[in-house]
Amino acid sequence: MIRTDEIDTEELLDRAKTYAEDQDVDAVCVASTSGETGAKAAERFGEDLVVVGHSYGFDEENEQELDADHVEAIEAAGGDVFVGPMAFSNVGSAIAERGGYSTHEVIADVLRLFGQGTKVAVESPLMACDAGLVDSGARVLSIAGTGSGADTALLVRAANTRDFFDARVLDVVGKPAEAENLVYW
Repeated sequence: MIRTDEIDTEELLDRAKTYAEDQDVDAVCVASTSGETGAKAAERFGEDLVVVGHSYGFDEENEQELDADHVEAIEAAGGDVFVGPMAFSNVGSAIAERGGYSTHEVIADVLRLFGQGTKVAVESPLMACDAGLVDSGARVLSIAGTGSGADTALLVRAANTRDFFDARVLDVVGKPAEAENLVYW
């Protein structure tokens, strides 16, 4: 496992590219809020790439956080872009805001024990699979981060969200290891 505490997004993407070349990887998912990390990944992964962004209205009502120039760069490289509700968040967040209990939030919180990037790196292939951009059972190199950029890379066997327990983390390629970098939201 690569300890990513001291490396930046570019280095993680370079190391992930090397990993993908050496392993049996069917697709690459990259979580990206603004699209900047997705565009950087598109330079390396091209048509094997699925960039997963937030749904419309996630931050501000009726607004999309992905920058159009980044989306254009991703698509020009042959990558796909998916925006939609997060598997472990949207409905669960609405329930929690009303003082309720949501199993979605419990799953997200347990994964965050390994770092925010781990939660997102497990979630992104589920979302891409639900959208038909990644096949169920595919070996997906999933890259995500904490706040901005990328700090986590996992090899995940994809599944649809309805089949969540068929998904597997097959390999931890890299993630933060120092407690101060394991931000818990």
